[in-house]
Amino acid sequence: MATVNGLSDEAFVDRFGGVLEDAPYLAADVGTCRPFADADSLAGAFGDVVRSLEPDDALTLLLAHPELGARGPMAASSIEEQASAGLPDVDEALRVRLAEGNVAYRARFGFPFILAVRGRTPSEIVDVLEARLANDRDTELATALDEVCTIARLRVDQLVDRS
Repeated sequence: MATVNGLSDEAFVDRFGGVLEDAPYLAADVGTCRPFADADSLAGAFGDVVRSLEPDDALTLLLAHPELGARGPMAASSIEEQASAGLPDVDEALRVRLAEGNVAYRARFGFPFILAVRGRTPSEIVDVLEARLANDRDTELATALDEVCTIARLRVDQLVDRS
């Protein structure tokens, strides 16, 4: 962690700017919390920043996330995470369920379905999506932000392991 704590503000954002999807400005906020004792405290700082966002800013953060299973442009870390879960290689039936679920989810809640997919199977991801469609918007907003924090933790762990 000495290396992370010793980074310039610009180098910190360069390294951790992709932890929260399309939000390097939030990594800059996290950088002001240094020094960090360990990766847990660094990941916790990302979670604190997410949880402190005003509602409009939280929605902006959620809207920056790509649709799961989509083929559109996305951050390299999102591409890798979706690939690790096998989403690019799902069969047609599962691809249709995922696409239809994504459309229904966005229509119901106003932001994309967000789930930390590392270590999950494509069918598990679709099952979670379909189950979460039954939530009310406030519950789902909180759940999506919790998932953003989980994704941030996983990304921080990868970045700190490379220190």
